[in-house]
Amino acid sequence: MNGLKWIGLLLLPAMVLAANEQPNFVFLLVDDLGWGDFGCYGSEFHETPNIDKLASQGMLFKNGYAACTVCSPSRAAILTGCYPARTHLTDWIAGHKRPRAKLSVPDWTMKMEHERVVLPEALKAGGYATAFFGKWHLMPIGAPDFEEHDPTRHGFDINIGGREWGQPKGPGKYFSPFGMPNLDDGKKGDFLTDKLTDAALDFLAATEREQPFLLYFAYYTLHGPIMAPPELVAKYKQKAKTFKNRRNECVNPARAGMVEKLDDSVGRIMAKLDELGLSENTVVILTGDNGGDKPESTGGLRDFKGFSHEGGVREPFVVKWPGKTAAGSTCDEPVIGTDFYPTMLEMAGLPPRPDQHRDGVSIVPLLTGQRTTLDRNTLYWHYPHYHRTLPYGAIRQGDLKLIEFFEDGRLELYDLKADPTESENLAAAHPEKAQELLKKLKQWRQEVGAQTMTDNPNYVPPKQAKKKGK
Repeated sequence: MNGLKWIGLLLLPAMVLAANEQPNFVFLLVDDLGWGDFGCYGSEFHETPNIDKLASQGMLFKNGYAACTVCSPSRAAILTGCYPARTHLTDWIAGHKRPRAKLSVPDWTMKMEHERVVLPEALKAGGYATAFFGKWHLMPIGAPDFEEHDPTRHGFDINIGGREWGQPKGPGKYFSPFGMPNLDDGKKGDFLTDKLTDAALDFLAATEREQPFLLYFAYYTLHGPIMAPPELVAKYKQKAKTFKNRRNECVNPARAGMVEKLDDSVGRIMAKLDELGLSENTVVILTGDNGGDKPESTGGLRDFKGFSHEGGVREPFVVKWPGKTAAGSTCDEPVIGTDFYPTMLEMAGLPPRPDQHRDGVSIVPLLTGQRTTLDRNTLYWHYPHYHRTLPYGAIRQGDLKLIEFFEDGRLELYDLKADPTESENLAAAHPEKAQELLKKLKQWRQEVGAQTMTDNPNYVPPKQAKKKGK
């Protein structure tokens, strides 16, 4: 079993419902994934034949979004089906500390409450075996109930690699030794993405065929530290020498090697599904938690991870649903991470849980071609924190996007269809539309109980802080 520490955990109970009527799920969540990182989204420097093939076998979304510009809130939104503003899990755990900023960050939650029935719990109740691999980062670091919030406390039968870390922090980082739960350190030179993939393949091979499964693989890659096997770094250094960078791509040999290792992992998983005869009854979903950590990784979109603009939240979003979704299809309708929960329940033939996934909608009609639009036409973001961006809220309604910055009330309005790179702020030219969207954004914050920021009594203006050396 590739040296895994866990044994006996795959002797899963027989399913209560008819397995042959329920699809399996392979959910692939990539960290710090830029909208332009894959060939199917336009990359020419990165080599992603397996991911491109996956996209050609299903539906590629052109307006897929993460629920936040940083990781923990987006990950919780996928599992809860709720906006971060509703759960109050609104920043990466444990967030930045800005004690002299103009506004005080409100109290916020660093865990998913156990009262919530999250996606793996809902699937498990429907007879699914559930397994988690990779990055968790949804635990209240240092809190008394820290150990009560690992993946196995939130509906996963097994946890391989998930802990409080937002990035590899073991002695070898992406190389052995890893220092992760239930994952052996392998041998010198072993790469983390490969080892986690080994574990995922073992799960596929050992799972009872009568029971449907959720394989939830949350990659640590492409988060820093940027590291790749030496032979891949050398390969892309050589490629960079003659590469014609026509799209202002991220030409980072080590990062490109990480992307290739990710692509290898996807290819290995798809091959294993074929080998086991599971491909035709397995839904494969691939997306990211926030924008890439490099300004050139977002396919020309403005800014990147940690910013309020499209480069921070628009993500690759690919779904393969054999027999239901047309191969090679695309969709322009805006969709977001909260939508996976109700969508997967409907795919599984399980009843919806509207009291749980309160902000997600099923995108099954889009995937089956029954519709090209959803009844919903509005998406929201709420980030009452400091990062690369100032604290902000945002609304996308149709093709229009409004950003409100909380420090001074400054507004930015963009027509994403005409101006996908957000280069022309239309707020001054169309104040009535800006105010209309702002009103709707504020109403939404009230409806979901979003936290509000307050004036910071310890505020030190930037010039004064610099003068005092603070």
